[in-house]
Amino acid sequence: MKLKVCGMKYQDNIKHVAALQPDYLGFIFYEKSARNFDTVIPKLPKSIKKTGVFVNADLEFVLDKIKKHNLQAVQLHGEESPEYCKELQSKNIEIFKVFSIKDEFDFSILKPYEGIVHYFLFDTKGKLPGGNGYTFDWTVLNNYPSTTPFFLSGGIGLNQIEDIKKFQQSEASKHCYALDVNSKFEIEPGLKNIEDLKEFKQNLSFRT
Repeated sequence: MKLKVCGMKYQDNIKHVAALQPDYLGFIFYEKSARNFDTVIPKLPKSIKKTGVFVNADLEFVLDKIKKHNLQAVQLHGEESPEYCKELQSKNIEIFKVFSIKDEFDFSILKPYEGIVHYFLFDTKGKLPGGNGYTFDWTVLNNYPSTTPFFLSGGIGLNQIEDIKKFQQSEASKHCYALDVNSKFEIEPGLKNIEDLKEFKQNLSFRT
C-alpha cells in the first residue's frame, strides 16, 4: 500500500512530513475547512504527488488551483458528477472520487464513475466532508465489486496499526491502493505530529 497524508497547512510542517516520503500530500481548498490551504506549497520531492482536495467546487476554481500549484492529483469530496470528473481527464492528473461509508454502502453508485476516475476513496460518513476522526466498518469492503483501486480513509491513526495489518490479509484489501491519514496525526487542524507519522510508517509496509 501507498501512503497519503492529507490536510497539510503549514510550510515547515509540510517540509517535515515530506521528509518522511509519503506518496501523496493533500492540500484542502475548501474555505469551510479548518485545514483550508491558502498559501504556497513549498518545493517537494518529485516522488510526492501534490493532491488538491475540493468539495463541490466550481470547475474553473479547480483548474486554477491545478495550474497555480502544479497539482498531480485531485480529490473530489462532494457530489461531483461523472461528467464533472470527465472534464478533468484532459489535465493529465490523477482523479480520486470520495464516497462516505458508515455501516453499509450501495456500491452500485460507483458504476457511473468507472473508467473515468483513477481511484475511489472511502471515508467515514460524518458531519464534515472528511476529517471526522473515526473509522467505518471496513468489512463493508468485502463486498467491493470493482477492480478500480481505492484509498482507505477515515480516522486512521496509531491505534489502527494492528487492524490495518489484519485488513491487509483480508479479501477486502485486494484493491486497496493506499491509506489516507489526517486528523488522528494532528496537534491541531493542519499541523501534523511528525513522530507519530514516523512510527506509523515504520510499523506498516508501504510500497515505494
